[in-house]
Amino acid sequence: MTSSPGEPVGARRTAWTITPDQLPDQAAALLRDGFRVAMIAGHDDGDRLRAVYLFTAGAPDRRVELRVPLHRDAPEVPSLAALSFPAGRFEREMRDLFGIVPADHPLPRRLVRHFHWPQGWYPMRSDAGAPPEFGDVAGPYPFRTVEGPGVYEIPVGPVHAGMIEPGHFRFSVVGETILNLKARLWFVHKGLEKLFQGHRPHQGIELAERVSGDTSVGHTLAFCLAVEDALDLTVPSDAQRIRAVLLELERIYNHTTDIGALCNDVGHSILNTHAQRVREQLLRINDHVTGHRLLRGAIVPGGVTVAALPDTDRLAALGRDIAEIVDLALGHTVVLDRFAGTAILTAQQAVDLGTLGYVARASGHPVDARHDHPALPDTPARTQHTRTDGDVLSRFVVRAEEINASIEQIASQLGALGGPAQVPALPEGRTARSGVGIVEGWRGTIVHRVELAPDGTLTRAKIVDPSFFNWPALPVALTDTIVPDFPLTNKSFNLSYAGNDL
Repeated sequence: MTSSPGEPVGARRTAWTITPDQLPDQAAALLRDGFRVAMIAGHDDGDRLRAVYLFTAGAPDRRVELRVPLHRDAPEVPSLAALSFPAGRFEREMRDLFGIVPADHPLPRRLVRHFHWPQGWYPMRSDAGAPPEFGDVAGPYPFRTVEGPGVYEIPVGPVHAGMIEPGHFRFSVVGETILNLKARLWFVHKGLEKLFQGHRPHQGIELAERVSGDTSVGHTLAFCLAVEDALDLTVPSDAQRIRAVLLELERIYNHTTDIGALCNDVGHSILNTHAQRVREQLLRINDHVTGHRLLRGAIVPGGVTVAALPDTDRLAALGRDIAEIVDLALGHTVVLDRFAGTAILTAQQAVDLGTLGYVARASGHPVDARHDHPALPDTPARTQHTRTDGDVLSRFVVRAEEINASIEQIASQLGALGGPAQVPALPEGRTARSGVGIVEGWRGTIVHRVELAPDGTLTRAKIVDPSFFNWPALPVALTDTIVPDFPLTNKSFNLSYAGNDL
């Protein structure tokens, strides 16, 4: 670092205030030192704008923020897209929402902004006001055109037949072979981050639980960790362990759902039926533990409140049930043939794109916040995966192995409990502070960053779901794959629209 000394601002986190000109060199130095771009966020400070770049690294857990104050009338930063692919996407998001321009960006087209958004209207700014009249002011999205003998396009969506959120997929194909796929998202951008502003942390829980409905624990825990980091609040060890149990319960029921759905996508519906039978049992366990089938209402800033603890023997029995379903699937030649070698995402592609979670681990990229950014008194052993070829089969097997590991971890955490997990009162009257929470949700690493005013209200909440990192990997994996394998591949990634379209 070449600027003034960094300031410790939270758990394992240091902040540097720099000028735009210093940004590329500072970012390059961090990337060379093994950091990754975990978040880039725009901020409106009234008289000026600000860009915040969060870099993280594991072994040991390290977190560095670069804070760049900007002139409100002409906010511009040098683009980091040449250094980091995820950084380029964060920059486009920041430009669309705050009007902060990434200079010399190699792909300056809009990301969040759809054609009907009025030019010059930046909804995350404090003076944005009510949205102006929308209309066709920016023209159609410039999809890449693929030309040649026999090339044609297949448009899918954004409205789909199933109960999923909108997304448009534009296939360029020859015969059945996919030459290029573009996924266009952000059809239902909700302004969710702005809804946090002005609320007390405990009032933000309902929003955090609903960032992505199947990831209630992951996002709520990341939000609470960020608040606790900002308030320098210590959470009792037993509360941390129970939180970890809830996080693994969420991982188990979602992975079980996906295992069944993947079998269903290759015509083995009976295995899907049995997987959904197990999922129902897991949801009933969730309801018994927290009073909610999706595990809502348990995690709060400072601690956790549960109605009961899960029965480890029952979980172990369900784990054996899931293992039998997996064995039956992998023992079926048609299932194995459809899974193996389909939609390969190579290890280098996984690293270059910044993928996270089971998508990354199935390609041999062992990123996992449970070990890189541990939030427990003792870190669980890293799961060793037997197949990391980056295909659908690998993503299936990784899920199955993580279910077994999660059941073992739940038993371990419950066995280590020593007493009641008291929830401390939140302190008030402190100076304005920021906080970062990092959690390994079931899809991958979740990051929340909050800023609190001196009166304790939220002035900014920035959310990063792993799907933001993983969506670009789906078209890459589908290159040279046949169109009929798209539903199977899409399910093997199982990315969140809601977590991406904030």
